[in-house]
Amino acid sequence: MNEQPKQVRTAETHGQRARGVPMLRSLWHATVLAAVLCGPALAASPSQFYTYDPADLALAKQKLAARDPLYQPSYDSLLKEADAALTHRRYSVVDKTLSPASGNKHDFFSFGPYWWPDPAKKDGLPYIRKDGLHNPAASTEGTDSQRIGRFAHDVKVLALAWYFTGERKYAVKAGELARAWFLASETRMNPNLDYGQAIPGRVDGRGIGIITSRVLIDVMDSLALIQPTDALSDAENEAVRGWYRTYLDWLLNSRHGFEEGNAHNNHGTFYSAQVVAFALYTNRQDVATRELDITKIRRIAGQIDREGKLIAELERTRPAGYTNFALEAFGYLGRYGELTGQKVWEHGEDAHSIAQGYRFVARYVNGEKWPYQEIDPKEGSPDGFNKHAMQNMLAAARAYKGERVFAEKARWLLEHYPGQLDALILPLK
Repeated sequence: MNEQPKQVRTAETHGQRARGVPMLRSLWHATVLAAVLCGPALAASPSQFYTYDPADLALAKQKLAARDPLYQPSYDSLLKEADAALTHRRYSVVDKTLSPASGNKHDFFSFGPYWWPDPAKKDGLPYIRKDGLHNPAASTEGTDSQRIGRFAHDVKVLALAWYFTGERKYAVKAGELARAWFLASETRMNPNLDYGQAIPGRVDGRGIGIITSRVLIDVMDSLALIQPTDALSDAENEAVRGWYRTYLDWLLNSRHGFEEGNAHNNHGTFYSAQVVAFALYTNRQDVATRELDITKIRRIAGQIDREGKLIAELERTRPAGYTNFALEAFGYLGRYGELTGQKVWEHGEDAHSIAQGYRFVARYVNGEKWPYQEIDPKEGSPDGFNKHAMQNMLAAARAYKGERVFAEKARWLLEHYPGQLDALILPLK
């Protein structure tokens, strides 16, 4: 790498650069956005999208071209994260320092985050559970739990950066990361979670670990966004679908999948969200329709009570986070109902509905004090709860346009907590 001549900067010059460079970059990107908006569409066709709505992405692009102050901070955050992702090396499950019970590094491996060594035992085995207390050892480079999240996040921000800027370098990097995770024989992940959320001294893996792969949902739409660039060839895109097809079969037919599908809380709902998403992606309409029926009959009625409370989440030690987390899964399923003709958003029996769950959350956004005990008081504070609620209020405003409270709460959140990426995916009408 060639070295640039060193410059002597006064404090004034340095300050001007600190303020001026981001401003110039923002102005430059605004010009690019305007040109992109008037030129050929960069997004793939609507039929290639599942979680994202092409109309929403186009609306966000329009708001950015118009320099809407509600969305510019999110755009700036997106570019910062995407530029960082450009510098990251490829992610692979083979890089973990520990091995699953199979001994195969290509098998995903993690252990339960709330499980700790038993202090009463010399070797700490078997581990014991402490709900809500995260064991930092579960998030090291020894396992894949953080690695899969970083992979999915980078692909997401890179694909969105490509969409909003038209700069091909972002798409190319996203394709590189996907190729390593799904396809390359030296680095690919085997399409199963047999060894997810193991418990040392107890089990080699559990169905509960399936919730980790929820991050692969947005990867599908990210790859659709970059498809026009040929960052992945048609053959490679089909091979990625093949990986998802095999993983879907594992979800449907494994013991772990059976256990997770019968969970009565966010685990069961995120299982359904994954099954429907991956079924749509791999053209298994029958599977998607059946799982959406289960969502209406079992998930909504069984998890959301007449007041909108998600009782199984309120019983946890982090009820604010888990309530909003569970509703995010219902948001995915509501979106997929739109694509399949299933009225998931509208479904409700005896006042059990997704809308009622959103209404419950809306009460505490810039409103009532959160009344439930939290293991970490910050999560139940106004700031803590509001940050958890952002995605749900944006989704509610989109799905239930007749209820102004959702749009009002979402707008307030965007004004007071700027820079969230969800604003670009679920912009307010």
